[in-house]
Formats: sequence, C-alpha cells, structure tokens
Amino acid sequence: MPSFILDTLAYADTLKAGGFSPQQAETQSRALAEILDRQMATKAETAEHQNNLRRDIRESELRLEAKIAETNTRIAESKAELTRWVIGAGILQTSIIVGVLLKVAKLV
Repeated sequence: MPSFILDTLAYADTLKAGGFSPQQAETQSRALAEILDRQMATKAETAEHQNNLRRDIRESELRLEAKIAETNTRIAESKAELTRWVIGAGILQTSIIVGVLLKVAKLV
C-alpha cells in the first residue's frame, strides 16, 4: 500500500466546483488515484532501493580500494627496480671512470 493517500472525494468536489460534471469528476478522481497507486513508491520500496544503492556504493568503494592497493604495490615494485638499475649504472660508471683513470695513469 502506498504511503501517499489521495482524498478522492475532496478532489472530485474541487473538479465539480471547477465545472466538471459529477460523473467526469468522479472518473477523473478514480483515474488519478489509480495512477498514483501504481506509480508511487512505498516506504518499503524506497528503503529497499536505498539499501541497494548503499550496497552498490560500498562494493564500488571496495573495488576501488583494491585497485588503489594494487597500484601502490606496482609503484613500490617499480621504485625498487629503478633503484637497482640506478645503483647498477652508478657502479658501472664508476668502474669505467676508475679503469680509464688507471689506463691514463700508466700512460703518463
């Protein structure tokens, strides 16, 4: 049963006062009541939709949190890999410079 209640008698009286015949006013009143009855959401339906939305939002938040954690892990792995490459390149560069200096020192 909808939470909205239409006073069909008062609505029909208003229509009659506006120039509608009694039959037209009653028909119009019944038609409007039927439409409202079919299209108005009940409190239970509204609560159910609200709960569904909350559940969907929470599921989306959890998926987003998982993606963020995965991205943070990949960033940390990339940082570690980059650090290894930089250290390796530094050691190689230092070795080359030392080698060149030793070679130049023997020639002088």
